[in-house]
Amino acid sequence: MFTALLFTLGIAAATSFNASAIDNQNNKNKLPDIGISGYSVLSTDKELQIGKAMMRQLRASQPLIQDPVLIEYINHLGNSLVKNAQGVNYAFEFFLINNNELNAFAFFGGHVGIHSGLITTADTESELASVIAHEISHVTQRHLARRLESQSQTQGLTMAAMLSSVLITLVNPTVGIAALSASMAVTQQASINYTRGNEKEADRVGIALLATSNFDPQGAASFFSKMSTKYRYASKPPAMLLTHPLPESRIADARQRALNYPARPLPPSLGFELTKARLKARYQGDAKSNIGFFKLQLNKKRYAIKAAAQYGLALSYFENKQTSEALKLLELLEVNDKDNLFYVDALTDVYIANNQAGKAIKMLERLNLFMPNNQVVSLNYANALLTVKEYDLAAQILQDFLLVNPGNFIAYDILTTLYRTQQKTGLMHMSKAEVYALLGAYPKAVDELQTSYAFLDEQPLMQKRVKARILQFQEQENRLKRL
Repeated sequence: MFTALLFTLGIAAATSFNASAIDNQNNKNKLPDIGISGYSVLSTDKELQIGKAMMRQLRASQPLIQDPVLIEYINHLGNSLVKNAQGVNYAFEFFLINNNELNAFAFFGGHVGIHSGLITTADTESELASVIAHEISHVTQRHLARRLESQSQTQGLTMAAMLSSVLITLVNPTVGIAALSASMAVTQQASINYTRGNEKEADRVGIALLATSNFDPQGAASFFSKMSTKYRYASKPPAMLLTHPLPESRIADARQRALNYPARPLPPSLGFELTKARLKARYQGDAKSNIGFFKLQLNKKRYAIKAAAQYGLALSYFENKQTSEALKLLELLEVNDKDNLFYVDALTDVYIANNQAGKAIKMLERLNLFMPNNQVVSLNYANALLTVKEYDLAAQILQDFLLVNPGNFIAYDILTTLYRTQQKTGLMHMSKAEVYALLGAYPKAVDELQTSYAFLDEQPLMQKRVKARILQFQEQENRLKRL
């Protein structure tokens, strides 16, 4: 079964879906002839089902970065490209994996994964955007569906077998290519990104998308050139070069294509630089080394934006439990940029650590009035309220947020903690069931719901909801088995 195969491989923030806008776009955009064949393998609805299943398995086994600030940034960046793309059939979801390897990949249903190492290696936001635009183009041109059709016709493989091999190759190319070679007897280029023609098409469409989205069209050539120079003689190239081969002709072609668009040298992006600083301070190295790193940046003025280096230093201080030093820097940054969610999130953590949760609540209460259901604001607000035992208001904030963002893993996790603290056992098991469902563990989710039912004797309406949810989870699992 497809579900079991994905689980054997060891495989967070939803984007909003504007159906009318996409319908209008579909009317004016058509795939080139080369892509039509992909439709004979997978319908759009089936792509969405498979994409959601893959995403659940990734959550269960890969080190996804469940960080609202970074999720917000990468989805904002990704969707600023998607809104200008042609052939968009569904909402996209962008996510980060805590892995220093240079890699990015896309799969069914508009899911695009970016390894943290790719972001910290990029020098500009346009370089990062060029990689994301390339992956978006693989999705909109339906390259994966084309690849599957080609393999099914020539090798007689089942859909489940192909999807299993494809997914492991996307996430871990070194392991995946070996698996593809062994299980599928692949004799053509050992690459998921499908053929040289697919790569060339994704480059062409991606660079056009980069330019029309107001990024520097030379971002792709710049990043390609950097990777080629760095890894030209490496015995072990990065994961991305295994799935995206980089001959000199491709770099030259990218440079030439970029010349078709107006040059657009851009100033450094604060959001991008803050993202790099946050990844460094919270996900790479140790706190003391990072303090030294950011101090050196500031002393030698080796930064693109000073505020980003100060922010990185503040986070490093916090990780080293030097909360007073962190607070001074963050309050200095926030006073000049009050609505910057990078600063708001970090200040919330510092205030709570300093037993000043009231300050965090006051700050977040104001932001929640004009940024309702923003994941950074809502999740931090609920967490701060939980700290001061304002349980009912915290639960209301989370419930309102989940009505708009029903697949948010972090919100359900906080809600589970909240109900456990309140000793609301029935509700706690209901919330925990949603966490398991988001990991693709439907039997465990059903077990949690069955447990919750016994604790809801005096709440018949809630028991009806539990019964209905059990049926929904069972149907979702059965639907995957029929793929």
